[in-house]
Amino acid sequence: MVAVPDALPLEELEQLAVEVALEAGRLIVDERPAELGVAHTKSSATDVVTVMDQRAQDLIRGRLSRARPGDGFYGEEEGGSEATSEVTWVVDPIDGTVNYLYLIPAYAVSVAAVVGNPRVPGEWEPVVGAVVDPERGRVFRARRGGGSWLEAPGAGAVRLGTSAAVDLSQALVGTGFGYEAGTRWWQTRVLAEVIPHIRDIRRFGSAALDLCHVAEGTLDAYFERGLNPWDMAAAALVVTEAGGVVSGLGGEPPSSSMVLAAPAGLHAALGGRVAEGVRAADAEGSPGSG
Repeated sequence: MVAVPDALPLEELEQLAVEVALEAGRLIVDERPAELGVAHTKSSATDVVTVMDQRAQDLIRGRLSRARPGDGFYGEEEGGSEATSEVTWVVDPIDGTVNYLYLIPAYAVSVAAVVGNPRVPGEWEPVVGAVVDPERGRVFRARRGGGSWLEAPGAGAVRLGTSAAVDLSQALVGTGFGYEAGTRWWQTRVLAEVIPHIRDIRRFGSAALDLCHVAEGTLDAYFERGLNPWDMAAAALVVTEAGGVVSGLGGEPPSSSMVLAAPAGLHAALGGRVAEGVRAADAEGSPGSG
């Protein structure tokens, strides 16, 4: 576990994270081109980037560098910098880009301040997080030791808490899928082992929002392979500050190998079932791998 300096101005960092995430959220909604298309692709032809992803990240990076010039920056899109301070900002300018491209109102702006090296699993720790759902005007925010909060239009800030679920068979569980064919096969094979043991599955298309749904109790739990730090840094803190547990399999830190998020009373049972699915998928191997 990474040591967190006592002198960090967490309230100030939280306020800054919320402000820049809100500003980026307004940008991607208000200035979305009528004929928005794919600017380029990443891991596969279906893993897309739009011009608004880069514009939103550039806005966030510029605002953060002016406010805190010594901090590092690590975002999903092009452009990054190493820290000379103790803080690195980990940013996903549009989490759920395919939803955004298709006008499906389930995407988010995610901004987190972390200490440590976010490029190495287990070597970083989020201390502040803001996840903005610009379509619904909702802001999820958290700072280390300060609880998790939801602010929505027409309502004051509401403190979040995970569900009280302890019976996996009654749990509504979220997940997601990658863009490469082999990864999707593996993920669906794991899911096939898990789904008989839960209430049902949901797939919304934004990992940050899925994790925030766990924090507010509208999902009982969530798991997914293939997440990057920018997908989960802010929202993982929202979950843990809401009383939940976020980890990898077997107590490992959350990483691209697996992220599990659930209330404390459900986390071990979910992890056990997912581990069984992983063993089955690994043993079978993807079609054509033999």
